[in-house]
Amino acid sequence: MTLTWRKSSHSDNLGGNCVEVADLGPWRKSRRSDDQGGACIEVGALPGMVGMRDSKDPDGPKVVLSRGDFAALVNVLKG
Repeated sequence: MTLTWRKSSHSDNLGGNCVEVADLGPWRKSRRSDDQGGACIEVGALPGMVGMRDSKDPDGPKVVLSRGDFAALVNVLKG
């Protein structure tokens, strides 16, 4: 997987502290989700990691977990 990194628009070229982000896409929505505006989680994959975001706020915050931690979370939720 090739990641495309983007630097914050607030960064300059003077060597200061900069934040770069990479898209975790393609994002996938749960098969149990519908189009009625309910609470949906989407997941995106990185090597060795899984990202999660709210489908209603795709530009909002994301949570990134190791694949092992993600599997443990899913097992707890299935509980």
